[in-house]
Amino acid sequence: MNWKNKLYPVQCPVTDRQIVAPGYCRLVLHAPAVVREARPGQFVMVYMPGEYTGMLPRPFSIYAVSRDRGELVLFFEIKGRGTELLAASRSGFVWKLLGPLGTAFPVPPPGSLLVAGGMGIAPLAFLAAGTDRPRILIYGAPTAAQLICPSLDLALPGLTLVEVTEDGSRGEKGTAPEVCRGLIAGAGAVFTCGPKQMLASVVSMGRRYGVKTWVSMEERMACGIGACLGCVVSGTDGYRRVCRDGPVFPAEEVDLNG
Repeated sequence: MNWKNKLYPVQCPVTDRQIVAPGYCRLVLHAPAVVREARPGQFVMVYMPGEYTGMLPRPFSIYAVSRDRGELVLFFEIKGRGTELLAASRSGFVWKLLGPLGTAFPVPPPGSLLVAGGMGIAPLAFLAAGTDRPRILIYGAPTAAQLICPSLDLALPGLTLVEVTEDGSRGEKGTAPEVCRGLIAGAGAVFTCGPKQMLASVVSMGRRYGVKTWVSMEERMACGIGACLGCVVSGTDGYRRVCRDGPVFPAEEVDLNG
């Protein structure tokens, strides 16, 4: 493990940028030092450009990597000044990244169930791409307009994609946990990321069916290395730091109702 990457930001130029839908961006950076060690579930902290040094760095799940090209892909919603700057950056613009940070998902056993809500698709897309074992990905959102993950990124060997929208505008009508309920029995394991209420529902089902469940938590962060304690969540044995102890946790270690 190269601890230098976890202590000092590295310079990473943009190689491609796509606005895949209104308000959503897919950004590719040349980051070989980060990519060499990146594992599904981990994240990077992105530091703002020099003229914005007063702004805190932003955490982003690693969405995809290209090991041979040394490229890292971020996929995010544009909803603040920091993400606006990222989405506006052109090829060649250099960003500083710290990472990879945090804990990774374990390797999914055959027959695993992946449950993503909204932008929770980012770490689960990376996980889905990391193995060709048979697995099912449930990808849910309120409307078809919010199922914005590029379909080519989910055209993966052995992956069955189940899209679900609350209004029925695409895929099955309902919520991701409702679809999960019909598929979880006999699953090899469950891996989930999304809104906390969704996580709580999926974890409850995993417990009911005796299926090992892993959750990726989403919290605001200031440092990404566990120093500021700004991203703590309730755990079953005290508070846990999402950036350092997570963001991936065995479901039994976090209190999603706290």
